[in-house]
Amino acid sequence: MAVVERQLIQPELVQRREEGCDVAQIESRVLAAIEDESTEDHVFLKLYDELIAIEPDSSFPYEEPSELEAIKALRPDGPRRMDFAVSETTLRDRIYGGWLGRAAGCSLGKPVEGWPRERIDEYLANTNALPLDDYIPYSEGGISKYLKPSTRGNIEFMARDDDMDYPILGLIALERNGSQLSSRDMANTWLSYMPFNMLYTAENVAYRNFVNRCWPPQSASWRNPFREWIGAQIRADIFGYVAPGWPEKAAALAYQDASISHVKNGIYGEMFMAAMIAASFATEDIEEIINIGLSEIPAKCRLAEAVHDTIGWCNESDNWEVVWDRIFEKYGHYHRVHTINNAALVVMGLMFGTSDYEQGIVLTVRGGWDTDCNGATVGSILGTKMGAESLPDKWIGVLSNRLMSVVRDFNDNQISDLADRTYDMAMTITR
Repeated sequence: MAVVERQLIQPELVQRREEGCDVAQIESRVLAAIEDESTEDHVFLKLYDELIAIEPDSSFPYEEPSELEAIKALRPDGPRRMDFAVSETTLRDRIYGGWLGRAAGCSLGKPVEGWPRERIDEYLANTNALPLDDYIPYSEGGISKYLKPSTRGNIEFMARDDDMDYPILGLIALERNGSQLSSRDMANTWLSYMPFNMLYTAENVAYRNFVNRCWPPQSASWRNPFREWIGAQIRADIFGYVAPGWPEKAAALAYQDASISHVKNGIYGEMFMAAMIAASFATEDIEEIINIGLSEIPAKCRLAEAVHDTIGWCNESDNWEVVWDRIFEKYGHYHRVHTINNAALVVMGLMFGTSDYEQGIVLTVRGGWDTDCNGATVGSILGTKMGAESLPDKWIGVLSNRLMSVVRDFNDNQISDLADRTYDMAMTITR
């Protein structure tokens, strides 16, 4: 096991610093051990344990628990359940819109995943695709040939992506366990349906921990320096779809999923997104939707601060690039797949997209960082708010209602079938 500590201790230093710990004294020892190739594994094991034992500094201004009841105790006021009335047909259409909107946003961001904003716009300029008003064009040598099926003129379906695997996994878990879904149920679903080699960062670590009989919540933190990265945030959608108008329930279900692999802001990201999706069934006001999402996470956490900042910047400027600059200036130090900075881009995309699906996903993806994840989340929320019938055919038609996945027994899916199953689950949960 000590080899794991050798591999992960440097990102753990970053994570501990971000959690408010003073790592100055131990950092020099860690870096010296890494630099000395003769350092034995047991040294890294000892250093890692010492690093994990450090408590956040008393001056750290945030309150960031990882237990559900403690999170609830620190929430601001919110409409835990909202009154709304729509027909069965409309509710089905809204859920279908969420699935389609997510898939299209994901497909848009997939070819440029991980690219910084400047590289994206340079590529778009070089391919005569600015301002972007369609999927990203393919240029040989500019984009990997393996991503060509997600580029303009080459899309025949939603290509496999972990952002789309997770809502399927969540749906399976809900169908098997219902509204009483537990974190252990979610872990068991992963073990039964998801290949280990198709999981990344925090999810890969959590799966490793399951196999070693380290179950939630310990699976989220044991040797997992990625525990506040974006992985849980991109798993939120299904829990919002099945709890229309019930943000508290959506967030509680999302917690059961998030806590198998994440802590603190990693958990809050999934709860925040799930609550926003649930709220989008009951109100069209984007800022209200965002504030309802905030009402399900601690008021004094780093994620809430980033969201409030972004709302303020969007209200101060009608230029998304000015807002992006403000986000980058304050939150650009986080890893490109961290929860907090990417959530800020999602909020920016929602604030500028409002009722314009295309603008929402395009500006979000052009912002860079985790482009497929962020495009998917903005597309999901706007798709749920607007419904499938209102989404532009240019974006959803090319998908041919088809979604590919590595989830066992669900490799080739009709998106409408997934939406119908989700509707049935929503009826069960909300009765």
